[in-house]
Amino acid sequence: MAKYKSLFTIIGTIWGINFYELLGKPVSRKAGGGFTREAIKTKASMIRVRENNSEFGHCSRLNKVFRQALRPFYVQHKFPLFHSRLMTLFTGLKALDPVNGRGQRLVYRGLELDEGKRSLVRFTYTPDCKPKNVLPFDFEMDWDTYTLTIPKFQMKQVSFISGATHIALQFGVLDFNFKTLDYKLHLADSLVLAKDFAGDSLSFAVAETPAGLGLELGVIGIRYYQDIDGELYLLKAKEGVGISVLSVKD
Repeated sequence: MAKYKSLFTIIGTIWGINFYELLGKPVSRKAGGGFTREAIKTKASMIRVRENNSEFGHCSRLNKVFRQALRPFYVQHKFPLFHSRLMTLFTGLKALDPVNGRGQRLVYRGLELDEGKRSLVRFTYTPDCKPKNVLPFDFEMDWDTYTLTIPKFQMKQVSFISGATHIALQFGVLDFNFKTLDYKLHLADSLVLAKDFAGDSLSFAVAETPAGLGLELGVIGIRYYQDIDGELYLLKAKEGVGISVLSVKD
């Protein structure tokens, strides 16, 4: 793969060279060298390719819906590699499936295991802005009342990015069925806190109780703002948005 310079962007194949965009930059590579579609569908030697394609397609469809479900946490922000990061998560969860064989393994089967649920919590969704680093506190999740509490909060310990004067915290419970891909996100009122906030505890409670569509995830989101003449402006730096799954209901 190579980058190229041109007065205009070329998309397509010319003289055996594929031209396309990758992360907004024009790149090129030699065309061909792969297997034909017919060979992949029919040849016995391609069985592993067919199995991988089937499972990849399953994870990709799930990935798209899951990103849509989380969209309120990062609206107006672009994550160029968010899809590929989540593919890493979902292919790992699929591999935990204890029921189905290769080519038919499913993410929801992996999430029936405690190890799978722990993977959702341990995964780093936004490496440029990790909520648990920004907010180095203990979180308490009460699943009976769907309430998240930070009992020992101190603003001086909160990390701020350059230019930020305020931080916005958003909590929600994502009720997500990893089998049917049905979901509903239940959001608590967001909190926008200035650097001089003096409170010593925070609490979030969703207004509507989830109906039990599927697995229930407690999600925290972080956004940064800058106060200019009394108006708050969203900062769109790559480290300006953070998302994390804090807890999964048993």
